[in-house]
Amino acid sequence: MKLFSTLSAALLGTALLSACTGTEETPPNLRLLVLTDGGKTLGYANSSETGQTGLQGLVALENGVDIESLNSGRNFALVQRTGVQNRDVNLQVATSFTAPPFTPVCFTRAAMNALRDRLLALQECPNGPQQLALYRVDGTLVWTALLPTNLVTAPGPDTPPTRLAAGPGDTAVVARAALGGGSEVILVAPRIVGDTTQAIVGTPQPTDSIRDLAAYGSAIYAATDKGVRPLLPTGVPSSDATPVQTAFGTTRYDRLWAGSGSNANLLAAWRDYGQGSGDYLKLWDGRRSAAVNVSYLTELRDVSFALDGRMYALTRTTLGSYDVVLGLTNQASWSPQTHVSGLNDARAVTWVVPGSSD
Repeated sequence: MKLFSTLSAALLGTALLSACTGTEETPPNLRLLVLTDGGKTLGYANSSETGQTGLQGLVALENGVDIESLNSGRNFALVQRTGVQNRDVNLQVATSFTAPPFTPVCFTRAAMNALRDRLLALQECPNGPQQLALYRVDGTLVWTALLPTNLVTAPGPDTPPTRLAAGPGDTAVVARAALGGGSEVILVAPRIVGDTTQAIVGTPQPTDSIRDLAAYGSAIYAATDKGVRPLLPTGVPSSDATPVQTAFGTTRYDRLWAGSGSNANLLAAWRDYGQGSGDYLKLWDGRRSAAVNVSYLTELRDVSFALDGRMYALTRTTLGSYDVVLGLTNQASWSPQTHVSGLNDARAVTWVVPGSSD
């Protein structure tokens, strides 16, 4: 995130100066990448365009899982069930990540670390064990890990989901449902630097239900039934009053997204009531005493913080965005924009910076 923070600070600083002087600056035109059709299609829109119906440059996929911007800002990682690819701004394959020592490969989830130079993928084949693969952004493996047997094989309607976070120092955190209720947290760390065989896997630690995880700066935050809380070194959420817990209160949250901008780490949280019901997407800059309401959204699928100072929110059918600097300065106006509507079962959004020749 260092590269993102440096560029974001410059761009957002310009935006603040423009707001004070009345001058108008043109933000960078980003290519907004969207995984849609339940993971079967990849397409893009341009950040400068609004009111579009459908995406451009559609590429058919077999089983797309996630898309994540890489720290170069020019390429992104496409995680599919059968492997990971580095793709360029035109959605074309640049390189393929090293195949993990799993047969077959069945990736179901992925997460980036805060610096966006590590990608963590979870392997879950039918009737098979849960395994992890931690990658560098050049596609090489850092380590793999075999997790203890998952005893919850028939989740109920409110069973906590399996969530991942890639932490500092090539560590990882997995939160998953525990037998008897609540969640259990598993910490994973490299055995020896450069050893790509097997990482050290900790003993599952029981805890209250964890709904999501996010790498926020050097910490890992958890969305719980009692608010947003930092994880302790043991992996369980802190029960002490912390700034983030004070900011978001003690209500339940189901989703968390972290990013950077305006010289601050940003954290967004949302409660998923299901059945078409919505809630306010809340945003915290790590400094103010309370998170602020951004917009009331239903069926929210993903959030991405971009270099143009906007926060992109993807619902099942629509891609919209909000001006973070303006909103945090004047909560009455987030300058909302709708970029694309008419999407079908959209899953993930990220962005890249096109070059002059793209």
